Amino acid sequence: MPSPHIPGDGTYASGGASPTPPLEERSTRMTAAESLDDLTEKIVMHDLVPRRLTVLRTVDLTPRMRRIVVGGPEIAGFPHGTGRPTDHVKLFFPDETGDVAMPEIEGDGKWIEPDGRRLEFRDYTVRAFDPEAGELTLDFVLHEHGTGGRWAATAEAGAPLGVLGPRGSILVPTGYPAYILAADETALPALARWLEELPATARIQAFVEVRDASDELDLERSAETRLTYLHRGSAAPGSTELLIEAIRAVELPADPYFVWAAGEATSLKPIRRYFRRELGLPKERVDIDGYWKRGVVNLDHHDDEGDDA
Repeated sequence: MPSPHIPGDGTYASGGASPTPPLEERSTRMTAAESLDDLTEKIVMHDLVPRRLTVLRTVDLTPRMRRIVVGGPEIAGFPHGTGRPTDHVKLFFPDETGDVAMPEIEGDGKWIEPDGRRLEFRDYTVRAFDPEAGELTLDFVLHEHGTGGRWAATAEAGAPLGVLGPRGSILVPTGYPAYILAADETALPALARWLEELPATARIQAFVEVRDASDELDLERSAETRLTYLHRGSAAPGSTELLIEAIRAVELPADPYFVWAAGEATSLKPIRRYFRRELGLPKERVDIDGYWKRGVVNLDHHDDEGDDA
């Protein structure tokens, strides 16, 4: 039966994954003084640029997660910065011939599929970007039923990859005294960036659902962060209530707090209802984002937000 794994001293029980290999360049953590009045999300838009890039190297983080670093001449001008942990790009994978078909950009900045060709893509979080080295880091969950996971499992240095975006960056609110964060493994890269970039003084309760201890990452975090891994065991991803159960069991912060959760869309709906309906938090303090949905291909996470308040 799925159960939470809650280390009492901030460390991990034996049998967990090895510490995460360090990123080549860490994001700069925001300070409380810089973000004291930053209590609302802001959006910065970017020119939409298709880029054909190449795999530079891969690192196995856990048995089911692989880090892939890509780069190439077309990486120039890639948008980046701190305080935007949910930045994501659309990835276009090579076909059986090794060719990567990319969308075309119209005059109004929107993208279209060339010659009516149906392009299959997936959205992935920008785990990190090193502008000096020209390296984009992406973390993939490995699984056989998804295009991205299958590609990442066998990708080697020199393999091509199409990258589109990010179209815009959400500058998240960094001025709250406390945060409640929740994610499954697909949103673990974004949650890792939240932990790295929030002020060191912010009190954070973070929950991550994974299969078992071998999927845990020893994420960089401040002394004010309590990180809890929840194990679903043999249950299918996106089919449990582990996240909402853990959130309901935690003592809520006395100070104003911000909520962010991401992962399988349907399993997140109870979290949105809990904070918006039951607790009455205003929508500007709750950001719930469905990264994927069971049985749906190419989910547009903007279309699946719904109105559960």
